[in-house]
Amino acid sequence: MKNLINTLDIHTVNQLANERKGKFRFITKCRAGFMTISEARDTDNEYYLTYPETLLTAYKKGALQTIEFQPEGSTNYFTIFAKKGNRVVIIDSLILAHLTVGTINQYWVNTNLYSQSQYAAVGAKTWADRAFVPYIVPVEA
Repeated sequence: MKNLINTLDIHTVNQLANERKGKFRFITKCRAGFMTISEARDTDNEYYLTYPETLLTAYKKGALQTIEFQPEGSTNYFTIFAKKGNRVVIIDSLILAHLTVGTINQYWVNTNLYSQSQYAAVGAKTWADRAFVPYIVPVEA
């Protein structure tokens, strides 16, 4: 996306561009400490493509490790979100564009997504503001 402001230098990919259809799967860490893979239902896949920010809120805080996307007609899964420890290393630009300050503050406060300087760079003032897209004040007529 051309209007993204990413002062955190998180690597972005563009797998969800052009509202492609496909399937999502999530790799999470369970309470016992090992990784599990779960696939989204067909109805959830459509919802996630419509509201990409909800991909990051699908699991409890700290459980989500990786999100993969399989475009329709492909046999391969592509990583659209990955974290290593407390650092997000890859995120899709469509997810980043829809990500709000509230979601970051609620689910990802202990990662590198949480940054007051990032919020200031885009002019975010409330939890409802987007964290990586500039806030444009409406001009009164």
